[in-house]
Amino acid sequence: MPFDLKTIETLAPDQASLSAASKLAKTNKWARLEHDGDLYWGECQGSGANPYRVIVDARDNGNKCTCPSRKFPCKHSLALMWLGAASAGSFQDGTAPEWVTDWLGRRRKSSSAGETPVASSSGGKSIAAASSATEAAKPEDPKAAARREAAQKKRAENTQAAIAAALEELAQWINDQLRLGLAAFVDDASERCRRIAARLVDQKAAALASRIDEMPARLLELRNEERPEAAIRELGKLVLLIKAWTARPDDPEIRRQVATSETREQVLGHPEALIVKSAWEVLGEKIQTRRDGLVSHATWLMNLKPAQCRYALLLDFYPASAGKRSESFVAGEQFEAALAFYPSPVPLRALVVERTPTKTRWPWWTVEPAADPLASCLPFWNGTPWGLEYPLALPPGRIVRDRGERCWWQTKEGAGPIALPLAREAPLPVLGMALEATVGLWNGTRLELLAAQSPFGRLDLS
Repeated sequence: MPFDLKTIETLAPDQASLSAASKLAKTNKWARLEHDGDLYWGECQGSGANPYRVIVDARDNGNKCTCPSRKFPCKHSLALMWLGAASAGSFQDGTAPEWVTDWLGRRRKSSSAGETPVASSSGGKSIAAASSATEAAKPEDPKAAARREAAQKKRAENTQAAIAAALEELAQWINDQLRLGLAAFVDDASERCRRIAARLVDQKAAALASRIDEMPARLLELRNEERPEAAIRELGKLVLLIKAWTARPDDPEIRRQVATSETREQVLGHPEALIVKSAWEVLGEKIQTRRDGLVSHATWLMNLKPAQCRYALLLDFYPASAGKRSESFVAGEQFEAALAFYPSPVPLRALVVERTPTKTRWPWWTVEPAADPLASCLPFWNGTPWGLEYPLALPPGRIVRDRGERCWWQTKEGAGPIALPLAREAPLPVLGMALEATVGLWNGTRLELLAAQSPFGRLDLS
């Protein structure tokens, strides 16, 4: 037995950590559990899109977790050791992945002085108490239950009314921007968007506030002459979203865009939750620090068996003050997984339910050169016309630069003449290279490259 419960009890920083670990010491909480000798690792799905990666060295109980907890060991590390003590057979034999060997190599370098984790006192901590912490719930008084339900209903009605007032104010704000002129709006977009975003936050429309707060950054990425046209498109999408909320305020997709997203439990518990089991490839990541101090971490996946849901977006948010998180996914990595998609007319955002390594390397599916690649985006724009970007798979082509030093993707010679402008400068070695297939994010006017297949292998362009 690699671990024992008494040692875990001693290592735990407090009883609360043990109690939290007891809830995670179940195999269904882990997408991956493997070991190689005395080295144990796993991936535990937290509240975000990316699972936490946990490593424990059974020789001296050294451990590492990618969660932001300030406790050491954290509940995930304790839970992994707990599983090792209670059900060692849950761990499959495996070869340590790069993120495990990287930690082990750095740890050995820093352990030259013979460091080992110092166990804390076990006083006041009990594995037995943590295991039996849940007490039988007392029956709720019917009158108290009725008062609680009435209060919940009242809060929901107040939130609904506040959001309706916020959208009415936003519609008037959009009219004011158009009346005063788009040139003036573009010049003062940062301050104007910040003011209306603050008002929307006060009125419970937090998701919409974040979108508007980030609008100036999207405009600044464009050339000066392109910004007024982009501004009218952005404002137009906001108008469509306002009208959609007015017509269907309880629609999950619309509510997610305006107010707040569902929790992981709500998505998994939805009676019509779409679960797709398939082989997936990590196309790339998009990490942005927002003006509200949060980091938006988007991971784009491609379904390698595209019978249903060709793409998936794993979206996570965390404070910028927490620093860069360890990567849970690597561009080009392939794996088998079951993904639960958020309810939407065109399912895209998803959560990882379970994940296992794939035993074979899957090829990309191909796009016919004669087909119009932009047609694959039509269901997304028709179902969610307020959307910002959608993955786009392109047939064989190449990246070229025009006389104005702007980069374009274009089809190969002899195919249908299609050219799409790129959102940013392409890497110099890629210019002119024959690309067998390319995937990027299309926002209606610009293509942001994610990955491509070339005669030299896969190219990470994100």
